[in-house]
Amino acid sequence: MAEQRPEGRAAGAHEHTVSDDFTSFVARERASLLAVAFALCADRHAAEDLVQDALVEAFRRWDRVGTYDEPGAWARRVVHRATSRWRKLGTESRALARLGARPVAAAAERDPDADRFWDAVRALPRRQSQMIALRYADDLEIAEIATVMECAEGTVKATLHHARRALAQKLALEVRDDA
Repeated sequence: MAEQRPEGRAAGAHEHTVSDDFTSFVARERASLLAVAFALCADRHAAEDLVQDALVEAFRRWDRVGTYDEPGAWARRVVHRATSRWRKLGTESRALARLGARPVAAAAERDPDADRFWDAVRALPRRQSQMIALRYADDLEIAEIATVMECAEGTVKATLHHARRALAQKLALEVRDDA
C-alpha cells in the first residue's frame, strides 16, 4: 500500500525532485530578490513580504517555472509587479512607523548617502527605478535586465541612460554612461 500524503497523494520521486530543485532555486535567488525588493520599497519587512509572495507564486507554478532557462527572472518580474501594491500601502507603513509600531533602524546602521540615493531612485518613474534596482542592487547585466523586464537590450540601455541623468540631476552628480 502506498504511503498517503496529507493531500491524499502518494509520495514519489518527482515530489522530491521538485522540492530539491525549488530549494536550490530559493537558496540561489533569495538574497538578490531581497536586495531588489528593498531597493524598490525601502522597507525591510515589506521587501521580505514581497520576496516571500514571489517565492510562493514560484512554488505554486514550479512545474512550469522550474523549466524556464531563467526562473529567477520570472521571480523578479513578480517582485516588480508587486512593488506597485506596496507603494500604495506606503502611506500606511509610514504612519505606523511614526506611531512606533515598527522599529526604525539605528542611525549607526544606516548610510545617509545610500538612503539619499535609493530615495531618489524610488522617486523615478516605475520602469526606471526597477531597472536601476536590477542594475545596481542586483548587479545584473543589460541582457539579464532585458530578460527580467521582457524588453529589448536597447530599451534597457535607453531607460538606464534616462534614469542616470534624472538621478544625477536630483543628486547633483556627474553622469557616467557605463552600463
